[in-house]
Amino acid sequence: MATHTHFGRSFQFFVHSDYEELSHWASRTILHRAVQKPDLILCAATGSSPTRTYELIAEAWSNRRNLAARLRIVKLDEWGGLPPDDPATCEAYLRRLLLGPLGISNDCYVGFRGDAPDPAAECRAVADRVGAWGPIDVCVLGLGLNGHLGFNEPADALHPHAHVATLSPESLAHPMVRDRATPLRYGLTLGMADILSSKQVMLLVNGRHKRDVLRRLLDDRTVSPRFPASFLWLHPNVYCLCDAEAAGD
Repeated sequence: MATHTHFGRSFQFFVHSDYEELSHWASRTILHRAVQKPDLILCAATGSSPTRTYELIAEAWSNRRNLAARLRIVKLDEWGGLPPDDPATCEAYLRRLLLGPLGISNDCYVGFRGDAPDPAAECRAVADRVGAWGPIDVCVLGLGLNGHLGFNEPADALHPHAHVATLSPESLAHPMVRDRATPLRYGLTLGMADILSSKQVMLLVNGRHKRDVLRRLLDDRTVSPRFPASFLWLHPNVYCLCDAEAAGD
Protein backbone atom coordinates (compact mmCIF):
# COMPACT_ATOMS: atom_id res chain seq x y z
CA MET A 1 0.00 0.00 0.00
CA ALA A 2 1.40 3.37 -1.02
CA THR A 3 1.60 6.34 1.31
CA HIS A 4 0.56 9.61 -0.28
CA THR A 5 1.67 13.15 0.51
CA HIS A 6 0.62 16.43 -1.11
CA PHE A 7 3.31 19.08 -1.44
CA GLY A 8 0.93 21.91 -2.19
CA ARG A 9 -1.79 21.28 -4.73
CA SER A 10 0.35 20.25 -7.68
CA PHE A 11 3.14 17.93 -6.45
CA GLN A 12 1.88 14.57 -5.21
CA PHE A 13 4.37 12.19 -3.61
CA PHE A 14 3.71 8.45 -3.36
CA VAL A 15 5.94 6.02 -1.45
CA HIS A 16 5.54 2.37 -2.48
CA SER A 17 6.82 -0.65 -0.62
CA ASP A 18 9.10 -1.75 -3.44
CA TYR A 19 9.94 -1.27 -7.11
CA GLU A 20 7.36 -3.82 -8.25
CA GLU A 21 4.50 -2.02 -6.51
CA LEU A 22 5.71 1.32 -7.85
CA SER A 23 5.79 -0.10 -11.40
CA HIS A 24 2.32 -1.64 -11.15
CA TRP A 25 0.89 1.67 -9.92
CA ALA A 26 2.60 3.64 -12.70
CA SER A 27 1.55 1.22 -15.44
CA ARG A 28 -2.08 1.16 -14.30
CA THR A 29 -2.18 4.96 -14.23
CA ILE A 30 -0.79 5.25 -17.76
CA LEU A 31 -3.09 2.54 -19.11
CA HIS A 32 -6.10 4.21 -17.52
CA ARG A 33 -5.18 7.51 -19.15
CA ALA A 34 -4.70 5.80 -22.52
CA VAL A 35 -8.12 4.15 -22.33
CA GLN A 36 -9.67 7.54 -21.59
CA LYS A 37 -7.71 9.18 -24.45
CA PRO A 38 -6.79 6.59 -27.13
CA ASP A 39 -4.49 9.02 -28.98
CA LEU A 40 -2.56 9.76 -25.78
CA ILE A 41 0.92 11.22 -26.26
CA LEU A 42 3.34 9.43 -23.94
CA CYS A 43 6.85 10.83 -23.54
CA ALA A 44 9.04 7.90 -22.55
CA ALA A 45 12.29 8.13 -20.63
CA THR A 46 14.68 5.17 -20.64
CA GLY A 47 16.86 3.59 -17.97
CA SER A 48 16.19 1.24 -15.09
CA SER A 49 13.45 3.22 -13.33
CA PRO A 50 10.68 2.89 -15.98
CA THR A 51 11.68 -0.55 -17.29
CA ARG A 52 9.21 -2.61 -15.27
CA THR A 53 6.44 -0.08 -15.91
CA TYR A 54 6.88 -0.53 -19.65
CA GLU A 55 7.01 -4.31 -19.31
CA LEU A 56 3.71 -4.27 -17.43
CA ILE A 57 2.08 -2.03 -20.06
CA ALA A 58 3.22 -4.40 -22.80
CA GLU A 59 1.97 -7.43 -20.85
CA ALA A 60 -1.42 -5.85 -20.22
CA TRP A 61 -1.94 -5.09 -23.90
CA SER A 62 -0.05 -8.04 -25.41
CA ASN A 63 -3.24 -9.52 -26.86
CA ARG A 64 -5.09 -6.22 -27.25
CA ARG A 65 -2.99 -4.27 -29.71
CA ASN A 66 -6.13 -2.50 -30.92
CA LEU A 67 -6.05 -0.51 -27.68
CA ALA A 68 -2.62 0.86 -28.60
CA ALA A 69 -3.47 1.56 -32.25
CA ARG A 70 -3.66 5.33 -31.72
CA LEU A 71 -1.17 5.67 -28.85
CA ARG A 72 1.63 8.10 -29.70
CA ILE A 73 5.09 7.85 -28.16
CA VAL A 74 7.83 10.48 -27.95
CA LYS A 75 11.36 9.46 -26.99
CA LEU A 76 12.69 11.81 -24.32
CA ASP A 77 16.34 11.69 -25.29
CA GLU A 78 19.10 9.79 -27.08
CA TRP A 79 22.84 9.21 -26.87
CA GLY A 80 24.60 11.20 -29.60
CA GLY A 81 26.62 9.43 -32.26
CA LEU A 82 25.15 5.94 -31.86
CA PRO A 83 23.28 4.21 -34.72
CA PRO A 84 19.72 3.12 -33.98
CA ASP A 85 20.60 -0.58 -33.91
CA ASP A 86 23.27 -0.14 -31.24
CA PRO A 87 22.00 -2.06 -28.18
CA ALA A 88 23.03 0.81 -25.89
CA THR A 89 20.67 3.29 -27.51
CA CYS A 90 17.41 4.55 -26.09
CA GLU A 91 15.96 3.57 -29.46
CA ALA A 92 16.82 -0.10 -28.96
CA TYR A 93 15.46 0.04 -25.41
CA LEU A 94 12.10 1.49 -26.46
CA ARG A 95 11.73 -0.82 -29.46
CA ARG A 96 12.33 -3.81 -27.20
CA LEU A 97 10.02 -2.75 -24.37
CA LEU A 98 7.28 -0.59 -25.90
CA LEU A 99 7.31 0.02 -29.64
CA GLY A 100 7.63 -3.60 -30.69
CA PRO A 101 5.32 -5.22 -28.12
CA LEU A 102 2.60 -2.60 -28.68
CA GLY A 103 2.98 -2.49 -32.47
CA ILE A 104 3.54 1.27 -32.54
CA SER A 105 3.84 2.47 -36.14
CA ASN A 106 6.38 5.05 -37.29
CA ASP A 107 3.52 7.50 -37.80
CA CYS A 108 2.82 7.31 -34.06
CA TYR A 109 6.41 7.65 -32.89
CA VAL A 110 8.85 10.55 -32.64
CA GLY A 111 12.42 9.90 -31.62
CA PHE A 112 15.86 11.42 -32.07
CA ARG A 113 18.24 9.60 -34.40
CA GLY A 114 21.48 9.52 -32.45
CA ASP A 115 23.73 9.27 -35.49
CA ALA A 116 22.05 12.04 -37.48
CA PRO A 117 24.73 13.85 -39.55
CA ASP A 118 23.44 17.23 -38.34
CA PRO A 119 22.37 16.84 -34.68
CA ALA A 120 21.02 20.39 -34.44
CA ALA A 121 18.84 19.84 -37.53
CA GLU A 122 17.62 16.55 -36.02
CA CYS A 123 16.57 18.42 -32.88
CA ARG A 124 14.68 20.97 -34.97
CA ALA A 125 12.87 18.18 -36.83
CA VAL A 126 11.86 16.49 -33.56
CA ALA A 127 10.72 19.83 -32.13
CA ASP A 128 8.56 20.43 -35.21
CA ARG A 129 6.87 17.02 -34.95
CA VAL A 130 6.25 17.27 -31.22
CA GLY A 131 4.93 20.79 -31.68
CA ALA A 132 2.57 19.66 -34.43
CA TRP A 133 1.12 16.94 -32.21
CA GLY A 134 0.41 19.29 -29.34
CA PRO A 135 1.39 19.05 -25.69
CA ILE A 136 2.49 15.73 -24.25
CA ASP A 137 -0.20 14.06 -22.16
CA VAL A 138 1.99 11.99 -19.82
CA CYS A 139 5.73 12.55 -19.49
CA VAL A 140 7.56 9.69 -17.76
CA LEU A 141 10.85 10.78 -16.21
CA GLY A 142 13.67 9.35 -14.16
CA LEU A 143 15.68 11.42 -11.69
CA GLY A 144 19.37 11.80 -12.46
CA LEU A 145 21.87 11.66 -9.62
CA ASN A 146 22.75 15.31 -10.27
CA GLY A 147 19.11 16.28 -10.77
CA HIS A 148 19.11 16.07 -14.55
CA LEU A 149 15.87 15.32 -16.43
CA GLY A 150 16.57 13.69 -19.77
CA PHE A 151 19.80 15.33 -20.83
CA ASN A 152 18.81 18.67 -19.35
CA GLU A 153 21.97 18.85 -17.30
CA PRO A 154 22.83 21.29 -14.49
CA ALA A 155 23.96 24.57 -16.06
CA ASP A 156 23.73 28.34 -15.74
CA ALA A 157 20.76 28.26 -18.13
CA LEU A 158 18.48 25.56 -19.54
CA HIS A 159 17.17 25.11 -23.07
CA PRO A 160 13.40 25.25 -23.58
CA HIS A 161 13.06 22.82 -26.49
CA ALA A 162 14.83 19.94 -28.23
CA HIS A 163 18.57 20.55 -28.33
CA VAL A 164 22.04 19.04 -28.44
CA ALA A 165 23.35 18.65 -24.88
CA THR A 166 26.82 18.33 -23.42
CA LEU A 167 26.74 15.27 -21.16
CA SER A 168 27.67 15.47 -17.49
CA PRO A 169 29.99 12.95 -15.81
CA GLU A 170 26.91 11.49 -14.10
CA SER A 171 25.23 10.85 -17.46
CA LEU A 172 28.40 9.40 -18.96
CA ALA A 173 28.59 6.97 -16.02
CA HIS A 174 25.13 5.60 -16.85
CA PRO A 175 25.10 1.77 -17.13
CA MET A 176 23.80 2.00 -20.71
CA VAL A 177 27.07 3.55 -21.96
CA ARG A 178 29.72 3.65 -19.25
CA ASP A 179 31.71 0.65 -20.57
CA ARG A 180 32.02 1.87 -24.17
CA ALA A 181 35.53 1.96 -25.56
CA THR A 182 34.87 5.34 -27.19
CA PRO A 183 33.34 7.86 -24.78
CA LEU A 184 30.26 9.73 -25.92
CA ARG A 185 30.40 13.51 -26.25
CA TYR A 186 26.81 14.70 -26.51
CA GLY A 187 23.15 13.79 -26.25
CA LEU A 188 19.92 14.90 -27.90
CA THR A 189 16.99 15.72 -25.65
CA LEU A 190 13.67 17.45 -25.29
CA GLY A 191 13.95 20.69 -23.34
CA MET A 192 12.49 21.91 -20.08
CA ALA A 193 9.60 23.75 -21.77
CA ASP A 194 8.59 20.51 -23.50
CA ILE A 195 8.55 18.72 -20.14
CA LEU A 196 6.77 21.53 -18.29
CA SER A 197 4.09 21.86 -20.97
CA SER A 198 3.12 18.19 -20.48
CA LYS A 199 -0.31 17.72 -18.98
CA GLN A 200 1.04 15.30 -16.38
CA VAL A 201 4.56 14.44 -15.26
CA MET A 202 5.26 11.05 -13.71
CA LEU A 203 8.64 11.02 -11.95
CA LEU A 204 9.81 7.49 -11.08
CA VAL A 205 12.53 7.14 -8.43
CA ASN A 206 13.78 3.84 -7.08
CA GLY A 207 16.75 2.48 -5.21
CA ARG A 208 18.89 3.54 -2.26
CA HIS A 209 21.33 5.31 -4.60
CA LYS A 210 18.61 7.87 -5.42
CA ARG A 211 17.89 8.73 -1.79
CA ASP A 212 20.07 11.85 -1.55
CA VAL A 213 18.92 13.44 -4.80
CA LEU A 214 15.28 12.73 -4.00
CA ARG A 215 15.70 14.27 -0.56
CA ARG A 216 17.27 17.36 -2.13
CA LEU A 217 14.29 17.69 -4.49
CA LEU A 218 11.73 17.38 -1.70
CA ASP A 219 13.48 19.41 0.98
CA ASP A 220 14.79 22.36 -1.04
CA ARG A 221 11.83 23.62 -3.04
CA THR A 222 13.66 26.48 -4.69
CA VAL A 223 14.08 26.44 -8.48
CA SER A 224 17.52 26.52 -10.04
CA PRO A 225 19.01 25.53 -13.43
CA ARG A 226 21.82 23.99 -11.40
CA PHE A 227 19.28 21.39 -10.29
CA PRO A 228 16.94 20.86 -13.27
CA ALA A 229 14.54 18.58 -11.40
CA SER A 230 13.63 21.56 -9.21
CA PHE A 231 11.70 23.01 -12.17
CA LEU A 232 9.06 20.35 -11.53
CA TRP A 233 7.86 22.56 -8.67
CA LEU A 234 6.54 24.87 -11.40
CA HIS A 235 4.41 22.15 -12.98
CA PRO A 236 0.68 21.94 -12.15
CA ASN A 237 0.40 18.13 -12.08
CA VAL A 238 3.35 16.03 -10.90
CA TYR A 239 3.15 12.47 -9.58
CA CYS A 240 6.42 11.52 -7.90
CA LEU A 241 6.48 7.76 -7.33
CA CYS A 242 9.29 6.22 -5.31
CA ASP A 243 10.01 2.98 -3.51
CA ALA A 244 10.83 2.69 0.18
CA GLU A 245 14.56 2.43 -0.50
CA ALA A 246 14.64 5.76 -2.29
CA ALA A 247 12.37 7.38 0.30
CA GLY A 248 14.50 6.15 3.17
CA ASP A 249 11.58 4.42 4.88
